[in-house]
Amino acid sequence: MHPVRETIIGNIDAFVEQEVPSIELGRVTDEGARLIRDSGLVRMLQPKQYGGFEADPREFYQTVIALASRASSLGWVGSVVGVHPFQFGQGDPRMQEEVWGEDHDTWTASPYAPIGRARRVDGGYILNGQWPFSSGTDHCTWAVLGVLAEQDGGPAGEYTRLMHFVLPRADYEILQDSWNVMGLQGTGSKDVLVKDVFVPDYRTYDVQALNDCEYAARHRPDSVLYRIPFDLFFPGAISAATLGIAAGVVKHFADYTGSRVSRMGVKQTQNPYHMASLGAALADIDASCQHVVNEIGEIYKLVQAGGKVTREMKYKARVNQVRAVRRAAEAAAEVFKHAGGNASRVTNPIQRTWRDLSVAMGHACNVDDPVYAAYAGSLYGIPVPRGVVI
Repeated sequence: MHPVRETIIGNIDAFVEQEVPSIELGRVTDEGARLIRDSGLVRMLQPKQYGGFEADPREFYQTVIALASRASSLGWVGSVVGVHPFQFGQGDPRMQEEVWGEDHDTWTASPYAPIGRARRVDGGYILNGQWPFSSGTDHCTWAVLGVLAEQDGGPAGEYTRLMHFVLPRADYEILQDSWNVMGLQGTGSKDVLVKDVFVPDYRTYDVQALNDCEYAARHRPDSVLYRIPFDLFFPGAISAATLGIAAGVVKHFADYTGSRVSRMGVKQTQNPYHMASLGAALADIDASCQHVVNEIGEIYKLVQAGGKVTREMKYKARVNQVRAVRRAAEAAAEVFKHAGGNASRVTNPIQRTWRDLSVAMGHACNVDDPVYAAYAGSLYGIPVPRGVVI
């Protein structure tokens, strides 16, 4: 077990104690952020050069699952913020030094949806846009944002180049009243706003080059971790957090079942339908977690041996990720329908975690039907439709 996972599991009650206060605050509490920071979770995928672990990706996913299963909001933020160093570690060395040179515990926010528009100028771009869903953003001092930019030498006003831009906190505004949702309230996934900001070339990524591992080959040629394509790794981190939350629903249900007695005086542990749903859910959750963790493990072994991840491997991994998440969510849904009326009380952690799961399932990386269709189509040479996260 990786030391970070061991630390989080050994101190899990302290994380759990920060979940409800984070929900009430609308963001992870300062104490919750300190716990995540001190655990080393956000440095698991960070380059060793900057105090990171360059950890086995299986360990990162397993650590996220363990935390999210007990504290949804903290686990989600730990996953999203924790996966960003995987990308930043491949970027231009000047950018890496700006982000981590003085503080190895710097946190970075996102999101990646290509909502921004960038006009080409000498040495960089002028960026504008407003992005929703910037998880953990209040504790972050940098952000990476999805952008459609003008092509080099292309027509002005035609925004067709898919890119990621990296900005310091002074260059964007957090819209504090923008996160009003039914679940994952404690993630503080607020909107960020950018107005006419210059972003130099060395703080940008071409998304296709990132997914093709060109930045890793250029800037981290000796680091095996970064040979895994970003468009496979990042969705897997979202899968891991979602799987953890689904596991949390089932865990809370199991805890509740142990002491629950029906109005007719029957212990629910003696209800065969109730117990069958729990047993099946536990098996499905375990299978789903193993599916995602083992898949990234096989890919990591491949790159460790000098192999290259093919397009077919990425497609297969993505369809397995969304299928595993869907299986886990359906398992959670099955137990929730057996939880009874009292599970709907706001004091009951079952309903709270169920709402968290419902919001998590809305993430673009968890939308499954387009991935199923695209994967099946790829078997017949049909191109993947634009916008499908596969």
